[in-house]
Amino acid sequence: MPIVVDIDVMLARRKMSVGELADRVGITPANLAVLKNGRAKAVRFTTLAALCEVLECQPGDLLRWEPGTPARTVTSGTSSTGRDT
Repeated sequence: MPIVVDIDVMLARRKMSVGELADRVGITPANLAVLKNGRAKAVRFTTLAALCEVLECQPGDLLRWEPGTPARTVTSGTSSTGRDT
């Protein structure tokens, strides 16, 4: 995936733990781990905004595009959860 998540960098700069960030953002530590390890398929803008507020940063401090990494194929339609993709 050409999108790289740099939450670990901001956590280190802020001297904050994953658990503290999850509590302050209002998501589970497991969901935060999925996001920070680059395994998330999507992130809600409300979650991204909350991360930026707590970490006092911009979205570009958390997410970056890294060329040369193959992107996953995205199909349109409805996923197995019944939600539009």
